Amino acid sequence: MNPEAPHARSRLAVALDLPDGAALLAMARRVAPEAGILKLGLEAFVAEGPSLVRSLAGSGAGVFLDLKLHDIPNTVSRAAAAAVKTGASIVNCHAAGGSEMMKAFGEGARAAAASAGLRPPKLIAVTILTSLDAAAVRAVGLEGSPREAALRLAILAKESALDGVVCSPEEIETIRAALGGDFFLVVPGVRPRGQAAGDQRRVATPLEAIRAGADLLVVGRPITGAKDPAAAARAIVAEIAAAL
Repeated sequence: MNPEAPHARSRLAVALDLPDGAALLAMARRVAPEAGILKLGLEAFVAEGPSLVRSLAGSGAGVFLDLKLHDIPNTVSRAAAAAVKTGASIVNCHAAGGSEMMKAFGEGARAAAASAGLRPPKLIAVTILTSLDAAAVRAVGLEGSPREAALRLAILAKESALDGVVCSPEEIETIRAALGGDFFLVVPGVRPRGQAAGDQRRVATPLEAIRAGADLLVVGRPITGAKDPAAAARAIVAEIAAAL
């Protein structure tokens, strides 16, 4: 076995964006041995509820509960506390909610983990969605390029005592250089060479993203839509290992 392989697996999160709980859990069983993290998004969580997170947490892989919380600080604090109690190992909010909201998010999550005797999850903030290009960023009123806006939001997240951010591959090097090696960078918009970008606008290959400084790659359809999802995940892990 490649000695880098176990470490490389911890750098892959499989996005389980599937229509129902049964299909999602079946896919989780196929890919959990190949990936360190399973990502559960808003659609499945709304349809199936917290019990689905607990089921995934029992698979042996960590769970990234990708709810992108964005509300007034008190509401986000309570929601973060509830998310932690499901056993999720990564939880996120939107950096655009502002510093006060992000601080409440972190405080609520960490207090809930302490009271339940749980290890605190990684707490991260979404900067600029990877589906947005420069024109879309301007249309929502943000100044500068997506890279400039993402960096401003990442700095705000660090100042708000969060562990890291979600950013596109295009912002990795800028954020890493500004905020240091310990700031946790979760990167969607990752596509193996030759794969369609779909609704993603700012993309890179796994090799490119890891070499740029990503900590965790989020990959969905190139794995879950493959004929052999486990093999597709292994191929991405091999590419990650080559980049390390």
